[in-house]
Amino acid sequence: MEMTGKVALVTGAGRGLGWGVARAMARAGARVLLTDVEEADLSAVVAGIVADGAADAGDVRGRRLDAADAADVRAAIDELVRDWGRIDAYVHAGVFMPLERFERLSPADFQRVMDVGFGGLVNGARAAWDAMRCQGGGHLIGIASGSSLRGFVDEVAYCAVKHAQEGFAKALALEAAVDGVPIAVNTIGPGRPIKPTRMTWAELECVPAEERAAWADPTELGRAFVWLACQPPGRFNGLRFDAGPILDTIAREGPDFAFAPEKVTMYPDDLRAREAWRAAYPG
Repeated sequence: MEMTGKVALVTGAGRGLGWGVARAMARAGARVLLTDVEEADLSAVVAGIVADGAADAGDVRGRRLDAADAADVRAAIDELVRDWGRIDAYVHAGVFMPLERFERLSPADFQRVMDVGFGGLVNGARAAWDAMRCQGGGHLIGIASGSSLRGFVDEVAYCAVKHAQEGFAKALALEAAVDGVPIAVNTIGPGRPIKPTRMTWAELECVPAEERAAWADPTELGRAFVWLACQPPGRFNGLRFDAGPILDTIAREGPDFAFAPEKVTMYPDDLRAREAWRAAYPG
């Protein structure tokens, strides 16, 4: 799977899954802009990607970015298109995730969860839309999880964000299809156990090796995002994928496998229902 000649922006890339996705895309040959609100994390991971040979120094950049700030997101994408000529993938992994009961979660924190987790995807779509349409296509990708389909205690705001991303992807994908716009809007969950989203690099170092060994490698999971970003934008739209099943299928059949819902998600019935709705949608 090659992304040579493609350009990607990944939010929340200073740690965790966002870092892994950015690293995997760089290894696949893409030019990648890593963004995060934590500048120290960004500097370290960008240097690490270059040092481990994943990409040349000129093809990987870091930029402080608050995904909740629409003007900041637009400025970042405008700079990226100006310097690199295009944007093929916007991956929104940025998140603000206080685990707290609803009655104890302040209105300000609840709104911040929504503004970062959901607003960041909306802001990226608005900022990248025209450039993607003019260049002939692109991919908008949010991060799914079990919270995209179910509810959990202490995750009222987070579950609301993940459900909102799914509704946004379903509806915007339909609008793109009806209007003939070659932009794919999808989500991907890890599909395997990963480290807690909020855990910092310093905290990760303190976790016992046997516990860390149970978590999937974010860069390996990132290869599933590479696979999706390499698909023609018109092939899949408004769907929810999972990285684990995709990687298992690629290992068995190669990246050009014959598609089936069971091969790409932990929730094949949901994927079938979305495909059926889209096929039957008027227009």
